[in-house]
Amino acid sequence: MQFNLFYHFGKFLLMIKGMFTRPENGKMYWKEFMHQCVEIGIGSLGIVLIISLFLGAVTTVQTAYQLVSPIIPKATIAQIVRDTMILEMAPTMVCIVLGGVIGSKIASELGNMRVSEQIDALEIMGINTKAYLILPKIMAAIVTIPMLVITAAFLGIWGGKMAGSLSGILSDEEFMQGLRQSFDGYNVFFALAKSYTYSFIISSIPAYYGYYVQGGALEIGRASTTAVVISCILILFADYILAAILL
Repeated sequence: MQFNLFYHFGKFLLMIKGMFTRPENGKMYWKEFMHQCVEIGIGSLGIVLIISLFLGAVTTVQTAYQLVSPIIPKATIAQIVRDTMILEMAPTMVCIVLGGVIGSKIASELGNMRVSEQIDALEIMGINTKAYLILPKIMAAIVTIPMLVITAAFLGIWGGKMAGSLSGILSDEEFMQGLRQSFDGYNVFFALAKSYTYSFIISSIPAYYGYYVQGGALEIGRASTTAVVISCILILFADYILAAILL
């Protein structure tokens, strides 16, 4: 088990090293990069909108349920929703979902290309397949996923505001008052640091498992499942490490 871990880690590092070579055709790489930005960013926008709105709404309702003391002002609910969405819900929960959506797509796409020998055909033509197939996906994820996290944080807070207003828990004025109280800009930096780290994990781990898959359709499915599981575990592990270092 230990040697197997070191084997995969070393092979993963060699894959990353193999990506950074001079591109054969810059326009081709740029076109692929923009295509991946659309696939990863715009393609995942719908699920991010739904998840973030309901996460914010549920956080407001559950926080109001727990804060039963009349001493605590209702504006505190908005403060808790704001910090919860920025620190944890938007970056971690959304990226775990994206790890399943984007990770399975990347792993199955590369795995299908490997099994159908499309990658071998590209290598015969002299194309560095690691740079052409994997690097645009990782760069697109690093560019678009932090934007999705920022969008999720805004929508989560807005969803919490709407839930509080519609359910009568607190008024819009009280929510806005709590939203402005004791705001720390460092929380936004922490959320972005997490989102960039998760972006690399979400894109590189499935790319590794998909690129090196062997066998047929059954192995592609197993590689996709393994990639998503490993990505989610590494996201949670990185969540703890970043919180211990940066907070």
